[in-house]
Amino acid sequence: MNRREVEQPDHVLPTAGREDEELLRAVEKPGGGFKVTFTLLALVILGAWVVFSRQILFGLGVTGLNQPVAWGFYIVNFVFFIGISHAGTLISAILRLSKAEWRRPITRMAEIITVVVLAIGGFHPVLDLGRPDRVLNIYTAGRLQSPLLWDVTSISAYFMASTVYLYVPMIPDIAILRDRGARPQWLYSFLAWGWEGTPRQQAVLERAISILMVLVIPIAVSVHTVISYIFAMTLQPGWHSTIFGPYFVVGAIFSGIAALLVVMITLRKIFHLERYLKEVHFSHLAKLLLIMSLLWFYFTFSEYLTGYFGSEPTEMRVFFYKFSGPYAPYFWGMLMLNFMIPVLILSFRRTRRIPGILIASIGVVIGMWLERLNIVVPSLANPRLPYPTGFYVPSLVEWAMFVGGIATFVLGFALFARFFPLISIWEIREGRHLAVPETVARIESYLPDAAPARAGTEPEGG
Repeated sequence: MNRREVEQPDHVLPTAGREDEELLRAVEKPGGGFKVTFTLLALVILGAWVVFSRQILFGLGVTGLNQPVAWGFYIVNFVFFIGISHAGTLISAILRLSKAEWRRPITRMAEIITVVVLAIGGFHPVLDLGRPDRVLNIYTAGRLQSPLLWDVTSISAYFMASTVYLYVPMIPDIAILRDRGARPQWLYSFLAWGWEGTPRQQAVLERAISILMVLVIPIAVSVHTVISYIFAMTLQPGWHSTIFGPYFVVGAIFSGIAALLVVMITLRKIFHLERYLKEVHFSHLAKLLLIMSLLWFYFTFSEYLTGYFGSEPTEMRVFFYKFSGPYAPYFWGMLMLNFMIPVLILSFRRTRRIPGILIASIGVVIGMWLERLNIVVPSLANPRLPYPTGFYVPSLVEWAMFVGGIATFVLGFALFARFFPLISIWEIREGRHLAVPETVARIESYLPDAAPARAGTEPEGG
């Protein structure tokens, strides 16, 4: 099928048109809201670290960790944040690989989530150490037989690949900011890598993106598979399961899509991106969220059904600890937020609108955090060894670091929006310039509407 190509000069990308002004205004004129947002979030993060200093001084005794529950919020949040990171690189790579035209306004936001959340999640195991300096031992004395070493290796590779995968498609947009004289000029000049938008440079860029998106998919899948091995390769009741690998990957993609939807709806409101992020984009992602909800329920049902029919005594202690014991509210809350509410809202076109999608997505994010809590704590509270049943109550230190992690996530987005466009300008242009004649109307429905005659309201905050 022949493509219709609109004739354009070689130096097309570094010149911003009127339709780009909304995307560039937040970078060039961030407004006072950014300073207020930055200050508040910085104070929250600083407060979290001040509280954490008690753990540095007095050790893990200031936390709610005990025997036999040696893992708590820190590992729960580690698995949770790493799972959300799948929202970006994996989803973006799959959409690029499948040439889904509706991906164009959302890929960069997804990729930002990966880099920011991966850095936050990857640091949480360090918080779980009584001696954080001993994290270096994994590099100096790590054993190949240990899933912990596999975990460090896969997360490090994923972070590096995701960072490169975020940066490379940004080069044409950085060149736009460079040519407009945006400040700091030295930063944009350095990061633009001499981009001029020539056909040769564009060909190299497309080839690099193609290579990266093929490489990053297996790396992303391996990350959460290896994280599941930390649990599944022990003999703890409730963990020693052969489906933990795919179960964790499905859960990661599930929570990642929900987090992406929450971020998109929030930024759409703050930066007035209604022309770019349309109902059709949310509808497509909502359908994916619905499919992942059903798939998540299938894995969850299979996991507990086989455990129940096996009736192994220690497994059943964990089973009833969740179903009718101390963790029953968290278990049934998880089931309602991850399955019942999303299915009821997203199955019908009338409720599959932005307000309903936001409710379902927030529910899934909370529900998947509860799922991580239900995986980690009940199994440790009911060990195979003859210990009494334990119970875990997080302390102020652990809550503070959880809030600090969320504040760091928001701050990461705010800083990125301050210096770079949240939506890829060159990809939007590419969608306009290249179209298959038979599908022009459909492709244009995914792209932003025509820019208004006058510039819109300045975005709030940053």
